[in-house]
Amino acid sequence: MGDKNNPDRNLDCVGLFCPEPVFRTRQEIDKLSVGEILEVIADDPAAEEDIPRLVKRLGLELMEMHKENDEIHFIIKKIK
Repeated sequence: MGDKNNPDRNLDCVGLFCPEPVFRTRQEIDKLSVGEILEVIADDPAAEEDIPRLVKRLGLELMEMHKENDEIHFIIKKIK
């Protein structure tokens, strides 16, 4: 079982634009087991709103969201 510093899966969406980051995040979430953690990295400004909205809609936990340079990092935990 990973933690937010060592996620179970990583998804690199840098260079992709809406709706690709959300679409790919959804695909990866479907592969997770309950309790697993996914890190998503995106540089599309729309992802900053779209991915948290997806996480909320799916009933997941957004453990962390932070920016590094132009990249947004999301740490998502599948809780059900």
